[in-house]
Amino acid sequence: MVKCSIGQDSHAFDKETAKPLILGGVEFPGSTGLRANSDGDVVLHAITNAVSGITGRNILGKVADDICKSGIIDSSAYLKVALDDLAKTPYKINHLSITIECLVPKMSPKIDEMKGKIAELLSVTKNDIGITATTGEGLTAFGQGLGISVFCILTVSDNMDGN
Repeated sequence: MVKCSIGQDSHAFDKETAKPLILGGVEFPGSTGLRANSDGDVVLHAITNAVSGITGRNILGKVADDICKSGIIDSSAYLKVALDDLAKTPYKINHLSITIECLVPKMSPKIDEMKGKIAELLSVTKNDIGITATTGEGLTAFGQGLGISVFCILTVSDNMDGN
């Protein structure tokens, strides 16, 4: 059986602190970080939400807040909890498609590095991950440079069909 799940997250830029911008586990030097209790990695947050859509247990919220209160702000910790939940199911990740909407920073120079980091976290290959970016023609706050929004679609299968 094949299942798909959509994940989404968005954050505004945090111009009040010197927090680094981290997306997909990769730092973007010289860019403004995102307002969040954690490192604000909206890419990993969206993936975490997509995995939660498969497992049925929301991680972002109370679980992530408790992790953050313990002093861990790395968003990969949230994703790891969601992936631990997924490991208790018969489902394995087949593909992940990510779309990032923002005016800044420019995504293309870091897409391959993000794919590598995400592939490592998900235990898949870089070929199993697609990342696209758009400014949305400046029609939203994200395309106007106020923050970053991420949508992703996660496809999993229980491998019962022999593929």
